[in-house]
Amino acid sequence: MKKGIILAVGLLALLVSCKTDTQKQQEEPKAEVKEGYPIEAVNIRHVKLTDEFWLPIIQRVQEKTIEFALEKCDEEGRFDNFLIAGGEMEGSVKGAMPFDDTDVYKIIEGASNSLISAPNPQLETLLDSLVSIIKVGQEADGYLTTWRTINPAKPPAEWVKVEEGKRWEYLAMSHELYNAGHLFEAAAVHYKATGKRNFLDIALKNADLMVKTFGDGEGKIAAVPGHQIIETGLIKLYEVTGKKEYFDLAKYFLDHRGDPENHELFGPYSQDHLPVVEQDEVVGHAVRAVYMYAGMTDIAAIEKDTAYLKAVNALWDNMVNKKMYITGGIGALHEGEAFGENYELPNLTAYNETCASIGDVYWNHRLHNLTGDVKYFDVIERTLYNGLISGLSLDGEKFFYPNALESDGVYKFNQGACTRKDWFDCSCCPTNVIRFIPAMPGLIYSKTDDTVFVNLYAGNEATVDLKDQSVKVAQETSYPWNGKVKLTVDPAETGEFTMKFRIPGWARNEVLPSDLYHYANQVDESNTITINGEAIDAMADNGYYTVTREWKAGDVVNLEFPMEVRKVIANPLVEEDKGKMSLEYGPIVYAVEEIDNKGDFDNIKLTSNEQFKVEMQPDLLGGVSTISNDKLTAIPYYAWSNRGIGKMKVWLPAEAN
Repeated sequence: MKKGIILAVGLLALLVSCKTDTQKQQEEPKAEVKEGYPIEAVNIRHVKLTDEFWLPIIQRVQEKTIEFALEKCDEEGRFDNFLIAGGEMEGSVKGAMPFDDTDVYKIIEGASNSLISAPNPQLETLLDSLVSIIKVGQEADGYLTTWRTINPAKPPAEWVKVEEGKRWEYLAMSHELYNAGHLFEAAAVHYKATGKRNFLDIALKNADLMVKTFGDGEGKIAAVPGHQIIETGLIKLYEVTGKKEYFDLAKYFLDHRGDPENHELFGPYSQDHLPVVEQDEVVGHAVRAVYMYAGMTDIAAIEKDTAYLKAVNALWDNMVNKKMYITGGIGALHEGEAFGENYELPNLTAYNETCASIGDVYWNHRLHNLTGDVKYFDVIERTLYNGLISGLSLDGEKFFYPNALESDGVYKFNQGACTRKDWFDCSCCPTNVIRFIPAMPGLIYSKTDDTVFVNLYAGNEATVDLKDQSVKVAQETSYPWNGKVKLTVDPAETGEFTMKFRIPGWARNEVLPSDLYHYANQVDESNTITINGEAIDAMADNGYYTVTREWKAGDVVNLEFPMEVRKVIANPLVEEDKGKMSLEYGPIVYAVEEIDNKGDFDNIKLTSNEQFKVEMQPDLLGGVSTISNDKLTAIPYYAWSNRGIGKMKVWLPAEAN
């Protein structure tokens, strides 16, 4: 972290002379509410990553991207807006979007997650300074949206329509409740990471205002947010504090979506066209959608609400069967950043917003915690390794907002298409990457009272506390470049419990848990598992090797999921991909890029029986395995557009068999 940004933020904090209540900061966290989900993720606090693939990505965010984003926020006045709103600076609203405040919140959330796995007193002090600046912008009753406090009659974006400048006047697009949602989510993480109340108290003051303002009852406003996320944010505050009013308001917002007697409907763009329990097709703005579905899943879990559960299952089925890209990306259309029609999956103009991939992982993780079904981690893995990390450049300072599956080297729109950019007027994706990536190790393991789920494969050392004992698990692997995994299991005491080792979808001949894509050739499942060198009778059970035995310290589990180049064919209803195939190796989707295939790029074709060479190139794109033959060289999709602007394809013309 450069001294310049630390000094700049520190001086801003000193300027407003905000003192910290150290007594509040040192209060012991209250016991979290744990209910609803039968499976619990193993917290990143208990997972030390050593992985050669994921650790450099996380360190890049910790060491470069956080600092870079703070500098951009400083340049564009994100911090100034809080000081102007609080009267500590003069000026008008800075920035271009009504949700610019959330960039600061998401950086704090990501940095807080970083503190959990990599304690850094300097960074923690910087976050205290940021929190003190945010506090200045909060109004006395808890309200916190800086653009409206500064000048309620002049929003920073022309599409925010106001007449009188009243609070909550244009909830369809004002993002007042969206801002609150990201505030709540970030404050909950910061509290868990540091034990400090300074940011949490700001969030709780705002949440209390929301409870007083919205809902049924005299003097309250009957309304729902235009852009969802306050629902999951309120539930996170409920989990931290046990205050049921927060949960009740989250449920109110979801219960009344699509209810014309409650408010004038926003329509399909905001998933406000039908009551949520009647929705069975994913439509509209993809990020809004998956944030809402995550909140619906929380309700289904905590309330045991069968109507909500039926709806999220129907929505998930529609998305994965008809509206998901091979990379796990969602949201096909530039217009409205939206899902298209069923099977509408264009390549050149694909939108696939990075934020949508992140939101989709959050949703699928909840669904797995609710059910333990392997299919949700099949979606998570495909998204993680492809359509999500593609949003961050290899230098940590450039980003994709949309993630297209084809580039002609020319096509572009307002947020870029064929080239990465160092920032955006709407900078939600860079800061969302920051909040997500440091928390990635929390996806690797989950648990019940007597079962450890091993969901993802990455080098790490973890401690999993079961009901009756603590278990240390260490992974050694070169995944995703090969499918060999060694796990050492060290229970505190010899004893019986269950371990479930996920067999990746690609190793079970499934591209996705649907018929949207399939492999051109099925391979004989030759996946193996041994314990202490001996083959065991562990039949694949719903996508997991499930092993219940008396485990002792030093037990070694070896897994092997053989990898070979696979050709993928799309469902014939996907018009864009007819007569084409794509390439995969393990969990990685591949792309051909013009820089590696000069001269004959437009004539590259696949045939049914050609042979490929897979070769690790340690000096290429941070170290990747390439797929090649005499006609083409392919690189991992996530790494494209790191060497300049050029053509790219994921789906290649294929000669008929």
